[in-house]
Amino acid sequence: MTRYDSSFREPPWVMGSPKEVMDWMDASHPSKKDEGKHDYAKQFLKNLHIKFDFDVKRTEIRADGVFSKITGRRRVEEDFELLPTAELILRGLAKAKFRNTAKIVVDKKILYKHPEKKSDLRKTIDGINEFSNEIKNGKNLEITAILTDVEKCTAIFKINKIHSKKEHSVEIQIKGRIRKETYHTFLNYLRGKIGLKEES
Repeated sequence: MTRYDSSFREPPWVMGSPKEVMDWMDASHPSKKDEGKHDYAKQFLKNLHIKFDFDVKRTEIRADGVFSKITGRRRVEEDFELLPTAELILRGLAKAKFRNTAKIVVDKKILYKHPEKKSDLRKTIDGINEFSNEIKNGKNLEITAILTDVEKCTAIFKINKIHSKKEHSVEIQIKGRIRKETYHTFLNYLRGKIGLKEES
């Protein structure tokens, strides 16, 4: 409530009812309870889809199929190894407090699938050599991990050695809500260890 054509909001007891007093107090001094709810929502990111490229050499692959030649879909192969990349991603997930490796897929072949296990990620890291031949010879890797925190989310990481020029070498999809802090812990680990650069 204002007087004298001023934008300053006067306290309602200057001229107002008890309800106006309460409305003014709420507007002027939000309760800590409401502030807490607002801050809590800001702590999370939801349904992320991020794309990256490795900072490595790219070699263009000549189109060999008739369909590829007609459509002009150019593909590239990137100069990095899938096995150490898979291990680093798993270590990054562990650092960000992910506990469950739900699935590992190489070239559309499922190598590992145990979404029901609650804390197998460390064992998966230790036993990654069990899948070493398949991963070493692979061109595309997909890792699905589950984080059970205050909120639950599923993260799907796709790493592609061979892909079309329009696509990226790394795609991360996070379904559900993840703490900002957790997400940045993982991202900073990847940036520090395997030289990721974000494409604009």
